[in-house]
Order: sequence, then C-alpha cells, then structure tokens
Amino acid sequence: MSSGKRRISKLFDIKKDAQGRRYMEVALDGIALLRLVLANKGTAFSHEERIELNLDGLLPPQVHTLEQQVARVYQGFCQEPGPIAQYQYLRSLQERQEILFYKLLEQHLEEMMPIVYTPTVGEAVKQFSALYQNPRGISLSPLNIHRAERVLDSYPMDDVRMIVATDSSAILGIGDQGYGGLAIPIGKLALYTVGGGVSPFHTMPVSLDVGTERDDLICDPNYLGVRHKRLKGDEYYRFFDTFVEAVHKRFPDAIIQWEDLAKDAAFAVLERYRDEHPSFNDDIQGTGAVALAGVLSACHLLGKRLIDQTVVIHGAGAGGMGVALAIRDGMIEQGLSLEEATKRVLVLDSRGLLLEDREMEPYKRPFAQERSLTVMWNYEGRYPNLLETVSQSGATVLLGLSGQPGAFTEDVIRAMAKNTERPMIFPLSNPTDSAEAKPADIFEWTEGRAIVATGSPFDPVEYGGVTHHIGQGNNAFIFPGLGFGAILARAKKITDRMVSAAAHALADYTTTHYASKGLIYPPISELREASVRVATRVVVQAIEDGVAQRENIPEDVDGFVRDRFWRPEYLPFVRAR
Repeated sequence: MSSGKRRISKLFDIKKDAQGRRYMEVALDGIALLRLVLANKGTAFSHEERIELNLDGLLPPQVHTLEQQVARVYQGFCQEPGPIAQYQYLRSLQERQEILFYKLLEQHLEEMMPIVYTPTVGEAVKQFSALYQNPRGISLSPLNIHRAERVLDSYPMDDVRMIVATDSSAILGIGDQGYGGLAIPIGKLALYTVGGGVSPFHTMPVSLDVGTERDDLICDPNYLGVRHKRLKGDEYYRFFDTFVEAVHKRFPDAIIQWEDLAKDAAFAVLERYRDEHPSFNDDIQGTGAVALAGVLSACHLLGKRLIDQTVVIHGAGAGGMGVALAIRDGMIEQGLSLEEATKRVLVLDSRGLLLEDREMEPYKRPFAQERSLTVMWNYEGRYPNLLETVSQSGATVLLGLSGQPGAFTEDVIRAMAKNTERPMIFPLSNPTDSAEAKPADIFEWTEGRAIVATGSPFDPVEYGGVTHHIGQGNNAFIFPGLGFGAILARAKKITDRMVSAAAHALADYTTTHYASKGLIYPPISELREASVRVATRVVVQAIEDGVAQRENIPEDVDGFVRDRFWRPEYLPFVRAR
C-alpha cells in the first residue's frame, strides 16, 4: 500500500464485541460519512449515532429502520415512468446507499432483475454515456494500461475477490458498445451480491477499453471512451497480459469473469489465462452450464436421458459453442465416446451446418461433422440450413444462440414437432427482442407439446386451457454460485468439472423442487437458494480436483457456504479510536 493513502476499507472496519455481535467502526464522520456509499445508513442512523458521528442536523429528524427505507424507495421506484428511468433510479440509489440498494433488490428480485440485468441493461449500455452520473469500478485503456499496477493500487477495496471484466466487443445481442459495456460488469456484480452472496466490499467491475469499431461512437461528442479503433492481434493480447499481471500481483485470490468478448477473443483469452489466474468466461462456460442444466431438467421431466437426444444449436458464437461443449461433455459423462457425443450435437452458423470440408474459425472445428453424416440427407445448398438440419437429423432439442429474432420459423418448429412428441425448444438469445421465437408461437405451432425456455423473461402462455410458465435459462443461475464457490474454496483454477458441477447442481435443485410443477428452471425468486446449491457443489468439486487452496473446509459444506453468504443489513456504528 502506498504511504499515506486512505482506502475505504481503512475508513471503516467490521468488528465483533465481547458477545460476538458485529458492529462497524468508522474513521469518518459528518458529511464525509454520508458520502461513503457502502457505509451510509441515511435516515437509519440512530439519534445517538448522529450525535457521536457529527451527523446531528445533517439528516431529517425521523429515524427509520432499513425496512421502512425499503418501503419508501420502492414506492419511488414504482413511480418511475419506464424501465430505463427505473434503471437510473436504482443506479442512483446504489451510489447513495449501497446497503439499502441491495436490500431493496433482495426483496423485489423477480421484479427488478430485468431492470438491473437483461433486458433493460442492454438499453442502458447503448445509452451509457448519456446516462452517466457516477464513476464505478476501474477503467483501463491505452491511455493508462502501462500504469495498471498503480491504477489497481488506487482501488479503494483492499480485498477484491470477484472481478467482472469486459472489452465490450460483443454485448448481449447488440454487439460492439465501446466503453458503454461497463454497465454489464456493474449489473452482473449486483447479481453476484444479491443472488450469490458475494460481499460488495470484495467486488470490482472493470472496463478494458481497447477502442471501438463504431465510427458513430468515436464521433459522438458525448462518448466517454477512447476515440480510436480497437486494438487487435499482439497489441490486444499485450493489453490483456498487462491487466492480468497487475491483478495477479494486487489481488492474487480474485476470480476474473471474462464478459462479452468477441467470439475469437473469448476462447483465446480463456485458454491464455485460465491456468495462470483463476478465471472463467461466462458467455462460454456460464451459458453452456445453464443450457445443459435446462436440458437435463427437461430430460428428467420426460423420463429420458441426455444421451438419447439429438441436439441442434443455432448460433456458433461464444455462447453457442459454449453450449455445444457443455452438452457434448454431459453426454460423455453419461457414457458416450467423444466421437459418439459429437455426432449428436449439430451446430449451425450463418452459413449453415458445420461440416468438415468448410472453412471456419478454429474454435468451431471440434464440432465440424463428417460429410458421411449428411450423405442420405436432402438439402439444396452446399451446407444444410436450419430447417433442413432439423428435418433430416431428427432433432429432439433445438437451442437458439444466434441473436437472430424469428430464426425459429413456423416450418422449423413444426419440423421439431414431427420429430418427437415433446420437443425441447429454447430460444436463448438476449435481450428479449433477439429471441429466435416467441413462446406463444412455439406452443401454437406444436399444439402445446413443446418444452420451452428462454434467455430473457417472458410472460406465461395460455394454450389449450393450460398455463405454461416460461423457464428463464439465465446465466444468473450459474455464475454467482460458481464464482462464490470458487472464492470460498480459494480455487487456483476454475476447472471444467467445477463448471459441470454447477450445471448439475442447478438441474438437481430444479428437478427436486419444481419438476412436479413442470418447470425446468427455478423461478428467479429462488436465485439465492439455487446459488447456495451451486456454490456448495463447486466447493466440493474444487476439493476433488485439487485446486482448492483453502484449508480446513468443514464436512458440512452447505452450512459453510450459508454462513458466509452476505446479506444486506445495517450495523451499529462506533467511532474509531
């Protein structure tokens, strides 16, 4: 630590008294304390605390409990005219009283998750520069990457355990968003805290602003990012090398979650650093795990096995290939060989089915099928399209990760319905406008027989006198628990088996508690409990894989996880001696 530097973590400290009761010791008082967002209690400061900490007269006379504050700010939230206004309301609250923000989010998670995360966060990303009010996290660019160690040393939290970092090149289904992509790490870390139990005192959102290919952003006078084209090739990876080296030096136990990198870079960055620093890519591994969990839950619902399915994946970006890898590995776990499993996972990109004699990016090559697979098929072009692949392969599972709205046409859906009595059809692309099909259409075209899940929230569908609740295959069911489990185990690496354990934990939780209701994902309101189950399984797997550095983890891993799950609450304040 630099001499004379006063970090937030040194301005307050959480301690216990002789009876084991927690309290907060603070070195600031007066207006400075009210500007410290992680410590500020606002109107919840007691009369005694106000006098002791020089807050007397700086606050309204009434003392409110946290619950009263939640009721008041929720009323304000409900009065906002639309999703973006509600997003701004919540972000402003987060920058005033962070504990209150998380308590509000905790109590209204199902209602507010679409605001702080997909789909609204996508619109917030687009408008980031116009909406910008307060700084949060770390911004690295070619202007300061050579000072990365100094930048991280200036970060006010001394014990960062979870970092979400993006270069904003492939945000959701909306592509290159330049500096605006920082809204994604901010939103994801909010879910890490409220849904995954990670203390906000231990998180850090990061923008790796390597430029943008969009001239409209570069020429926008209000744009807040660097104004040049994206770094590429060796220059790009040197930038990332410098960042990872600085993180490893400053926060050696921190998990890095790579977020929204372009498809080529996503795989290259994951492989480049996963053995060097504990890290994972949510678009590849998180998406793969949540899709696998949904298919496993659906198989359980139907009394079938994963290895009996033929899976078609439309979309060969980071998400699509991550799903392909997860499904294939899941089949191998159930007894198929690599060759057998690969034949059951058919992946299409914009040119059609991946076949061995095609030119393609290296990361797609493992799922290129032999020409012999299609020798008996009837199709018009050089490579089978989606309808031809679904029809000729006898697909029973159709997963959409293309970002192409309407890609699952009526003909495609009806072809799925001919292949099997209960087709699994998951249009998983985000945000909502990018979904490959609308659930109501899928039920109409399959006479209500399909099992449907989506990536973004959709309202229930009434068909044939039955109400179908739409499961949300949201990565939020995976990444908070995966990250929290890795933190608790002090994992030196995020292994593939840890990611697979997360998928199976989610599937097991869903089938145990919601299979009788016909659900293949839990409701969003159960995110915290699902994350506990995921984190528990991840800790166990980290121990089995020999990557857990934490010693003396008790046999009751579930209790160990629950005891360390952070909850928003106000503590009594005392002045530091």
